[in-house]
Amino acid sequence: MSSRHEGSGALPYRQSRATPDQVRGRPLAGSAVAPSERVRVKRLHERGHYDAETIHPILDAMPICSVGYVFNGSPYVTPTLQWREGGHIYWHGSSASRMLEAVAEAEVCVTVTIMDGFVLARSAFHHSAKYRSVMVLGTARKITDRDEKEARLKVFVDSLFPGRWDMLRPMNAQEFKATTVMSLPLAEASAKIRTGGPKDDEEDYKLPIWAGVVPLHMQIGGPIADKLNLAGLAPPAHVTGVKLG
Repeated sequence: MSSRHEGSGALPYRQSRATPDQVRGRPLAGSAVAPSERVRVKRLHERGHYDAETIHPILDAMPICSVGYVFNGSPYVTPTLQWREGGHIYWHGSSASRMLEAVAEAEVCVTVTIMDGFVLARSAFHHSAKYRSVMVLGTARKITDRDEKEARLKVFVDSLFPGRWDMLRPMNAQEFKATTVMSLPLAEASAKIRTGGPKDDEEDYKLPIWAGVVPLHMQIGGPIADKLNLAGLAPPAHVTGVKLG
């Protein structure tokens, strides 16, 4: 969004196209069939979705993911930035990273979660949360071609700050060597979405207890200039107008 909150100086976080209340009660084409048994939502299966129209906007709205993998026989989960291009997600890091070394050509589990609110019920048992989540399983591929690596990194930067890549100093050979980019297809993915208010036991609706939803939103704040910026530099439009999703 391009408008600021009055008095806050903060840009509101832009939710993905499929917002929680839009998803609730709306049949989604292709959402009924899981691509594999591994990603089929079993508990509260009605919250599961398997179509790109639901999965892609969630990935686009949350740049942080968690990558699960096994290294030397022990399980690890590493948070990192992710971005989507077509039917793949990508993440990057240092070529010396233990995580990136472990996941190259290995099975991984990548998750993304957006929390949209706390759900307060009339019993502790029925308290919950509104959320949108995606889980992706598959074999991660290390991008070794320099031109492909550069193209993917350009998409990453420009997906957050359109046009910024071409304004930057080009990466040099050593920087490309020190950077690893991983790719994972979205062929085996599922979303799980919880919307709406509390779902209490019928007899509890008579109790004098407040119940409802406390919304939760992530916000993009106004830019803070680096103190070493050259004098007179103003933040460009792709910084002041940044949005997610």
